[in-house]
Parts: sequence; structure tokens; C-alpha cells
Amino acid sequence: MTAATGPSLATSQRSMGDPALSYPLWPPLPRGCPRTSTPETDFPLEVDYAYEDTPAGLFTAPPATATAPGAGLDRWAPLLPPLDAPGLGEGGTPLLPFGDGLWIKDESRNPTWSHKDRLNRVAVSAAVHEGAPGIAVASSGNHGASAAAYAARAGLRCAVLASAEAPPAVASFLRAYGADVLPVPVEHRWPLLNEIHDRLGYHPVSNLTRTHTGHPFGSEGYKTIAYEIHADLGVPAAVFTPVGYGELLYGIWKGFAELRRLGVTDTVPRMFGCEPAAGGPLAHAVRTGVPAAVVPVGPTGAYAIDCAAGSHRAVRAVLDSGGSALLVTDAELADAQARLASQGVWAELSAAAGLAGLRQRAAAGERFDGPVVCVSTSSGFKGLGVGAEPLAPVEPTWEAVSRILRR
Repeated sequence: MTAATGPSLATSQRSMGDPALSYPLWPPLPRGCPRTSTPETDFPLEVDYAYEDTPAGLFTAPPATATAPGAGLDRWAPLLPPLDAPGLGEGGTPLLPFGDGLWIKDESRNPTWSHKDRLNRVAVSAAVHEGAPGIAVASSGNHGASAAAYAARAGLRCAVLASAEAPPAVASFLRAYGADVLPVPVEHRWPLLNEIHDRLGYHPVSNLTRTHTGHPFGSEGYKTIAYEIHADLGVPAAVFTPVGYGELLYGIWKGFAELRRLGVTDTVPRMFGCEPAAGGPLAHAVRTGVPAAVVPVGPTGAYAIDCAAGSHRAVRAVLDSGGSALLVTDAELADAQARLASQGVWAELSAAAGLAGLRQRAAAGERFDGPVVCVSTSSGFKGLGVGAEPLAPVEPTWEAVSRILRR
């Protein structure tokens, strides 16, 4: 792991309901802005920095240094909240060319095979800084697996409010890291998460509110994806990401906005958030002009992003970048998943939403003046039912083998 470029320049938490309102950096406020939130909408907070003190060489290191595998988030420490928890070599994921100006940012190469490792390095660091006895998370997938890993690395307890139907790979991660796994019905997860936080002092690293606020430090970890894309490629014309609560979408947008603010670039990409058509709180909020929305969710195989509650963060990323919120069907997701696999990237169904969204826009005739990046968020090993069916044996004769090879 590389040494941090310098100490954190984080100064405060700023309200996204009213940017004129700010709060001290500590303690983090996971229930959102107490002065602008309403019974209908909870406004999240973001972290502000002493940008004027950003080290001159932070973004001028050669790309091989900036995105070296295993470098961790420490490379970008000045523009992150304090990294008080040890890392696992998160970040530095490959940007893969897919032809015709398309690039895939493969986040499955992180330590627990998903983008969530970037969030949890930052959020668990806050728990360490606060002296919490443990962390708590409501998740049946990537977030829980990642949180358990970073809690174990930091020597903290980890309570995961999950589902009994969690994918086998996720369940294996949770067991391996020694998390306290509590499979409960989905409607009970967030009330119990609040109680664990209030009664036991566990630091919450996932959402506590009606519309999503999440951990105010969490999406800061996703900014590093923007920094890495810029180091490897420059500024793309557009970035397409899967969207559940929208923290990833907003974090990448904020990273590019910071690069422009600091004079490193003079352009920013358009941000496209891609949700399952079975729900779509981001698309609903953008279409109706509300800060954030809660919608019913129908059946979908994209379990990792089938969120009923949206976030104001995601709305801001779409509107401020001139992007769009897209609804993709399970059939479009499966097609995109197969396209990725045909070039060697095995993505979980939800992780293919970015490429599905791009293909949808391309089919509608949209073209981009520059490269486009699709973020693939997690490994196909995280899929529902993966590993449940063994390989069927084949008769060990040339006739049987050749019959298969001639298909």
C-alpha cells in the first residue's frame, strides 16, 4: 500500500438541502440534515474540504502510480475524510477498452468483488475515529459483505441485517469475516438498524432514513473512481452507472466536479443513472421534479439495486451534469451481462445496468462526442443462485466431446 499523499483536508459536513448550512465534521450525521429534512424528504450531507490546500502534485502523478493495483484509497487521502481504518488494497481497478470509444471500469476487482469497498474503507474509518464498538449495516448483498470485511480488518464487531435468500457468495463472505448475521424481513431491517445504533452505539454504515441519506462520508470513497478514470483516460463524455440509492453515481460526479473546481480539467462528463424498470425512484424524482422519491418495486433479478427509496444525491448528479435517469428491463440487463461476459468480464446482473443503459440510449440514436465509461460494480459470483448447480458430467468419448464442440 502506498503512503497517503497527505492528511485529510476535510473540514465540515454541508447540507444538500441548503448548501449554506454546514455542521462540524464530527460526529457524522447519518440521519441527514436536521434543519432542512421534512417528513417527505430527508436531505443528505456531503463533506466539504479546504480545497485551497490541495497538494500541487495530487493529480499530476503518472497514471501507473495513481491507479496502481493495491494502492488503496490512501493515494487520494487529502480529499477524503480521515482514513483511520486500515485498508485492503481497494481501488486501482482496471479501465478496460471495449472498442468504439467504450471503456468498462471493472469494480469487481476490489477486495470483496464490488465497488462497496471504496465506501466502507471511508465509513468504517469514521467508526474507528468515533471509538464505536462495532458497525451495523442493512444489506443482503455487496454492502454487507464489504462492511464485514472492513470491520474485521479494523477489529470491530459487525451486525448485518440481511435476507435468508442472500446469494451464496455473499453468505460465504459474511461467515468468513465473523459478522453477526441477522436475517430478518426487509420491512424490519431499518427500524432494527436504528435500534442497534441508538441502544448499542454501533456506527451505521448504511441508511437510517425514509429517503436515502446514508453515511455522509460514504459516497466520498466513490470519488476516487473519477480520479482514476481521469488519470487513465482524461474526462469522458459520459459515465453510465448502476443505481440503487445513487451514492456511486453522486460520488463519481462529485469527483469530476472537484477536478474542474481545482483547475485540473475544464470539462465534466454527463452522468447517467441506470435503475431496474421494476422500480426507479431516481427516474420518478427527476420526472416529477421532487428532491427524492419512494416508489413500489416489482419483481426483478437485479436484487442489488431494486431500491424503493431514492436519494437527493442521485438527483443532483443527474441534473447538475446534464445527464439522465434510465430504466432498464431485466431482459436488457441480461443482454448487457452476456455482452460483458463475451469479452471476459463476468458481472452480476445488477452490475451490468450501466452497459444496459448505454445500449438503450445507443439504440435510440444518441451519440457521444468522446469516450464513454460504463461502471460494472460487482462480480458474477454475487448473482442469485450462482454455485447452486454443479456441472453436468459428459461421457468421456470422442463422439460426445465432438458433438459438444460442433455446436
